[in-house]
Amino acid sequence: MYEYINGLITNIYPAYLVIADRSGVGYKLFVANPYRFEQNVESHVYVEQIVRENEMTLYGFIDENEKYLFNKLLNVSGIGPKSALAILASDDAAGLVTAVANDDASYLTQFPGVGKKTAQQIVLDLKGKLDDLALSAGMTVETVPTTDNQSLADALAALESLGYTAKDVAKLQTVLANQKDTTDGYIRSALKFLVK
Repeated sequence: MYEYINGLITNIYPAYLVIADRSGVGYKLFVANPYRFEQNVESHVYVEQIVRENEMTLYGFIDENEKYLFNKLLNVSGIGPKSALAILASDDAAGLVTAVANDDASYLTQFPGVGKKTAQQIVLDLKGKLDDLALSAGMTVETVPTTDNQSLADALAALESLGYTAKDVAKLQTVLANQKDTTDGYIRSALKFLVK
């Protein structure tokens, strides 16, 4: 229902903060780390409303990527809002994304409330689903080698923008590196290779 709230952060507590909008309503937002916000400062806080049988709760996020990751974590069997916030509190989204991409469940057990079984479930449920987050946040999960061939570089960038993973694009670069072609030609060759 809500996307974000603009307002004055009036109070900061260990588990939540209060933000007052211009109409004078104060919203209680549970956040991963409330001390990343400043009290008595106008802020733009992204929110997610969770409605349960006996409660309606607002969760706040410092940016859209944190909100996106929170929602992805909620889709994991065994992870609820409080566990998702505990994972986000570490402020290591890049580490989380990399661990999922590399099937590193042992890395995930460092988060509070995440045992071996839950860590394996996170990897299983989120594998390949965090690539968009990595790209939009500028994270490097798996580096795509650079190339001096501008046409090939443009083709690889276009393929990433189409939603192909960094892993797929890296494979394509090695396949296409020995060819001389236009950007369009590289894209056509890559798509033929991908649909095999």
